[in-house]
Amino acid sequence: MDDLALSALKLPPQWHQPKPRGQGLTCILDKGLPPAAVADLLQLAGAWIDVVKLGWGTARLTPHRVLAEKLRLYHQHQVRVCTGGTLLEVAWLQDRVEPLLEQIAALGFDCVEVSCGSVELSRRDKNRLIGQVRQYHLEPWSEVGKKDPRLDARITPQQRLQQVEQDLEAGAARVILEGRESGTVGIYRCDGQPQQELLEELVDRFGTGPLVLEAPRKSQQVWLLRRFGPRVNLANVPPEEALSVATLRAGLRADTLEVFQQPQAVEQFRGSPQQVRNWLRQWSST
Repeated sequence: MDDLALSALKLPPQWHQPKPRGQGLTCILDKGLPPAAVADLLQLAGAWIDVVKLGWGTARLTPHRVLAEKLRLYHQHQVRVCTGGTLLEVAWLQDRVEPLLEQIAALGFDCVEVSCGSVELSRRDKNRLIGQVRQYHLEPWSEVGKKDPRLDARITPQQRLQQVEQDLEAGAARVILEGRESGTVGIYRCDGQPQQELLEELVDRFGTGPLVLEAPRKSQQVWLLRRFGPRVNLANVPPEEALSVATLRAGLRADTLEVFQQPQAVEQFRGSPQQVRNWLRQWSST
């Protein structure tokens, strides 16, 4: 971060966290970037990317040497690499979980998504998968929600809260809240608007730390940042928007400038996540 341009401008204190960051994570979705594109992306925005998820089952169809080179590039910039949840779901259907985890660990992945977005897993099965991931010294990131909007709509807010709690108790390091690449299911309505009441309940109960909120759309990123502060964890960010999200977190874009750049906000952001939330609530009501 020391070599950033235009150093005459001060960055807010929440932006001074070195990597690896424990909060305020930006997780991008790699849908099949070639190594050259990864290198270009990281040269520009690597400082602001914390985690990359190799979407769905793309890793299975990538040549081994290319996949290894991508992991090397990401790790060179301290970007952690996570598998897409579909991989483990297919492995579970094929009874190939252990062989897959062995290969994932050997390649140098950091995290494995444990989801049941497209398959039906019992509570016992999901707990077991989380435990198996940990046995390979990989970090399990669980996901709550369904890919099919009709099935996801059947999950009540209380059930969603309970699933998050159960995943954390089972050993999940983080819990991803489903929003899909479209941003139209799970924590969002079909028109892409945030499910405000649900999100408030989730953050009130668990805080922002263990939650990773999928937010593929700019409007969703802005809403979450203004509602929960710059240390909220965002996922499914398109790679080309990583730098844009960084400007939102720093108040260097009109959508968050009026909140994050004012002097009293700078002081408030030194406090705990709950203090930040309380201040943002007060600010939005004035």
